[in-house]
Amino acid sequence: MNDPTRLDLLRFLERVQEGDLARTRRWIAAEEQRQAERARGAAARPPEPDWLIEQGLTGRRAVYVHVGGCHMAGKRSAAASRGQARQALAAGVDACPHCRPDTALGVLE
Repeated sequence: MNDPTRLDLLRFLERVQEGDLARTRRWIAAEEQRQAERARGAAARPPEPDWLIEQGLTGRRAVYVHVGGCHMAGKRSAAASRGQARQALAAGVDACPHCRPDTALGVLE
């Protein structure tokens, strides 16, 4: 049995590295596809509402008014117009203490 020559070993290394390079290129292509999908999703997302009204657990009574995009707005929040938000605050619905929609709307207690 002949021992592999230095050239044989270098050719083997070349094949291994070509396989590694091909795998890395597949990973890059997959990541580029994921980024493109995220960008398409972000572009298709509807604009954030200016105001939100958060309903209580039973869904019968509003508990908070939020500025759109408030990180404290719960899953039971629905988009509202400026007039609806002002009306809710005037009717006694609490303003979110974090985003202060009452200040933004000019409705101070």
